[in-house]
Amino acid sequence: MKLLIPRARQRSLSVLAPVETEATPRPRTHRLRPVRRGAAIVLWTLPAAAIQAGMLVLPGRGKIVFARLYWASLCRLLGLRVRVIGQPARGGGRPVVFASNHSSWLDILALGGVLEGCFIAKEEVGRWPVIRTVARLGRTVFVTRRPAETGRERNAMRDRLDAGDNLILFPEGTSSDGSRVLPFRSVFFSVAEAQPGRSCPLVQPVSIVYDQLGGLPIGRASRPVFAWYGDMDLASHFWRLAQHRGLRATVLLHAPVDPAAYASRKALAQAVWQVVAEGAATLRQNRPVRPALHPAAEDAPPIRPAFA
Repeated sequence: MKLLIPRARQRSLSVLAPVETEATPRPRTHRLRPVRRGAAIVLWTLPAAAIQAGMLVLPGRGKIVFARLYWASLCRLLGLRVRVIGQPARGGGRPVVFASNHSSWLDILALGGVLEGCFIAKEEVGRWPVIRTVARLGRTVFVTRRPAETGRERNAMRDRLDAGDNLILFPEGTSSDGSRVLPFRSVFFSVAEAQPGRSCPLVQPVSIVYDQLGGLPIGRASRPVFAWYGDMDLASHFWRLAQHRGLRATVLLHAPVDPAAYASRKALAQAVWQVVAEGAATLRQNRPVRPALHPAAEDAPPIRPAFA
């Protein structure tokens, strides 16, 4: 006997039924996806490390171009699409220091595939197995952040700038949960201070936000899928992240800042933070955004970025 259910009752049942979306991995396939992606990353990294090792001993820009290709390829293998708004600064003979917010190890892949520069990383990264090798091949500069080492490490970064390299740094000094941008530490901008006989670099503020999961805009509840901070384990975080599809990061490149326009590195750090934080807040709210065309003035009222 055919069971007849009123149309109103059918509609109410359909509302209660679970809806499968791209943001919810399918149980039959999602656990295999991290294995496939992890294997692909390893198979790409092994020959890439050998190629980059050869590039390092050769003159020219090969080591810079190949490093960017490597990071961009990792994004594709992981299923992360990177949207870029704005243009990387061209210093016109002056090196560039890219200053970005930081919420995940994915920032390395996303920014490394867009920007030509050497990362500044904490000393602990230089002791992590496998990752330390990849970081050194990418010519990462390691810093201890100990007061006694500040002068030596600043000179090492300036030597890179004098050699024509750009630098990519995370002035928050740590990663956050992705819901806000932490205050920038002014010590990171000591490398941009004018020095006799040295070229003063430009500083370009960069905002990066992970704004799509399963091809759909995300909110606060989904940010832990991307954010890696505190005492989170890298392997387990990769496993959870790699189960998903439709990942997207948006990189917002603002107008470069001339450090000479600011009286101190503290004022410079505050101005760059305001631009980065405001851009990230707009991206988190999934609103249309454009790069900031002018740096924040020193006497401007402080911006209070929205939480989203």
